[in-house]
Amino acid sequence: MRISVVDVGSNTVRLVVADAQDGVPLPVHTAKWRLRLSEYVRPGDAIPEEAVERLVEAVTEASRTATRWRATEPLAFATAVVRAAPNRREVLCAIRARTGVDLCTLPGELEAELTFLGARRWMGWRSGPLALLDIGGGSLEVAFGRGRLPDFAASLPLGAGRLTHEFFDGDDPPSAEQVRALRRKVRHQLRDVAARIRWEGPRTAVATSRTFQQLGRLCGAAPGRDGPFVERLLHRRDLREAADRLAALTAAERARLPGISAPRAAQSLAGAVVGHTVMKLTGLRTVTVCPWAIREGVLLRHIEDGASWWAQVARVADEQPARDPVPLRVAGAPS
Repeated sequence: MRISVVDVGSNTVRLVVADAQDGVPLPVHTAKWRLRLSEYVRPGDAIPEEAVERLVEAVTEASRTATRWRATEPLAFATAVVRAAPNRREVLCAIRARTGVDLCTLPGELEAELTFLGARRWMGWRSGPLALLDIGGGSLEVAFGRGRLPDFAASLPLGAGRLTHEFFDGDDPPSAEQVRALRRKVRHQLRDVAARIRWEGPRTAVATSRTFQQLGRLCGAAPGRDGPFVERLLHRRDLREAADRLAALTAAERARLPGISAPRAAQSLAGAVVGHTVMKLTGLRTVTVCPWAIREGVLLRHIEDGASWWAQVARVADEQPARDPVPLRVAGAPS
């Protein structure tokens, strides 16, 4: 069976086509399309027609690519930037009508659960009690668990793109006071979640997302060309130094640093501040940068729980009101 997933994020639309052999999604093709919704849409604002057009074009091409690779209809989802838009329903209806792809939005807590599953499967059971950190463009997901799915999951409005708009808009580089104000907000928002992670005392901590991958590379981790099986560690002390370094540079100057891509250079500072602050408050000195994240989590749930699981997710997502992430949800981990 060949399956595919389409992930609509703040900066890109990503496609993964995978063979589901022996319960493992083995990728056969990946592709991405530049979207940069964060350049058109501030957090909580309606998505303008120009951005909808770009989104339709990208989703159409992703669907065609999946078909060329003989995959089933894509499991298609959008994350925070679409989820929080007041015109979310109109955007989703337009995409379905014009592309034939049944795009849905995932609640932030479900994003955390699925990303946790991807990280758990990659790290294996020997990793023990596991803490997960994931910085997106619009939100930060944190999870902890001892089993297949997390014991608790949190989604916070601390995405790198969102905070760049809120604290650094128009200032390049930002002032020291702006950076301090950002750090204060992140500390305040993370207080309860960080206390729970410290109390749980995870044996292993992982970080996912392009933000953490690029920060890891900046701090000396192996480049992507070395493959996914190379261990990549990110140390808190190195991330603090990286944040200070990024704060002194313009976005154009950051884009010349190892690992920092031009499209993400502007938000790299906010990502570094969030990453360092969450590691410090949770007491994590080192995290492993994990190549599997939400897309692999979606594929795994589809393989393990069947097509009816995704149908239920899409139905529930349609009923959710447009809103920003909430501070914390604590729940048992269903199997």
